[in-house]
Amino acid sequence: MQVKEAVIAITGGAQGLGQAMALNLATQGAKLALIDLDEDKLKATLDLVRKAGGDGHYYLANVADEVVVESTFEQIGKDFGKLDVLVNNAGITRDGLLVKAKNGEVTGKMSLSNWQQVIDVNLTGVFLCGREAAAQMIKLGSQGVIINISSISRAGNMGQSNYAAAKAAVVAMTVTWAKELARYGIRTGAIAPGFVATDMVSAMPEEVLGKITAGIPLKRLGQPDEIAHTVRYIVENDYFSGRVVECDGALRI
Repeated sequence: MQVKEAVIAITGGAQGLGQAMALNLATQGAKLALIDLDEDKLKATLDLVRKAGGDGHYYLANVADEVVVESTFEQIGKDFGKLDVLVNNAGITRDGLLVKAKNGEVTGKMSLSNWQQVIDVNLTGVFLCGREAAAQMIKLGSQGVIINISSISRAGNMGQSNYAAAKAAVVAMTVTWAKELARYGIRTGAIAPGFVATDMVSAMPEEVLGKITAGIPLKRLGQPDEIAHTVRYIVENDYFSGRVVECDGALRI
């Protein structure tokens, strides 16, 4: 699929990886549908998209709200007349150990609230947006692509029972959708980034960031545009479907 003139929806598109993806695709002439909860940042990103050579609209939406997601994707279909690509990028973290104990006494547990918040956004949100994007693609006759953002944590990571579970499930859904949606000409793919130099990661204490970087065989963090480049590869390679691309500097072999 050619990126030029393609209508590409990106959840979590106002900042971080989502913004990097939007700008990368805008330089290739894509039309962006940016979905997020922060209107000010959405406006700022859309302005950057236009300066980069693209165009589009933004949509305020909670990806975990079924009614809102349905209406948002219906509106995208009306605004653009088609939907070629969805990048399921929106995500949150609520890290914590499953249980904490000292001297045989349990002193803390991961709360159900912190579990559920991550599952709602990182898994249910991916499901809802993927479902509605597929429905619009079929309805509008678009042979499209759905790209889900997983994580290196999908293999399991200390302090991230909720996040790891969601990101592993996202890959399983990617494979399932590839098998189900191929009959409609819809491909799927997933990307599992390692540590990427987003504002959130860069704000970590210097000592912590140094230890993380030292453990990466390439000895540096990934750059947001490198993940965006991987998105573009999946969009443009018409035989790629049902697989996950790990982009982590060889941190996980």
